[in-house]
Amino acid sequence: MSVKPTGHYQQRADGLYLEFDRLFHAPIVDVWFSLTNRNAMKAWVGTYTGSPATGAVKFRMNAEEGYAEDEGWEPVSILFCDPPHHFVVDTGGDAQHMRLLANLTERGGLTALTFGQRIYPQTDVASMGPGWDYYLDRLVAARSHAAMPEWETYFPAFKRYYQELTIPPRNPTPAERELEDDDGPAAEGLTAVGEVDEASAPTTPA
Repeated sequence: MSVKPTGHYQQRADGLYLEFDRLFHAPIVDVWFSLTNRNAMKAWVGTYTGSPATGAVKFRMNAEEGYAEDEGWEPVSILFCDPPHHFVVDTGGDAQHMRLLANLTERGGLTALTFGQRIYPQTDVASMGPGWDYYLDRLVAARSHAAMPEWETYFPAFKRYYQELTIPPRNPTPAERELEDDDGPAAEGLTAVGEVDEASAPTTPA
């Protein structure tokens, strides 16, 4: 299949995210199953051990090669889960910490998926962006029983796209807007409002 970089930045309440959209001709519960069932996930991204009901599991991607049976497992904390619509998780240790989210909506027999990773100062977007394009295209291929894409098609070919991707401005919080609009005595002496350093339309149906 023809592939292209699809990531875009999105400012959210807790920071900046790089997000990706995919559209499926399938019920929302079916797409949710592909994203969260340990056996269904093996077809495109990896698997996990443990019970999600405890709020924590261990996850390992399976497209990478060379892992011994006890290698490659990363801790995952489930911060929020609203089946079959939304989840937020933290994964990895301190050096490789990632916050991931998935939002699903269904309309007219189509399910839209928005998948995102929060961006931190240390995040290598030029490598991470192509990686999620690759894995989400693997999800599309697995669900349609198509051939899996090749990693070499994505990296380094997509690297420049993500290096040049524009970050949208962050909207001020209500508190910041109140300070900006306050012309009274309470505003005297204020010279700046602090800003946070850290920082969806579906595409072609699959």
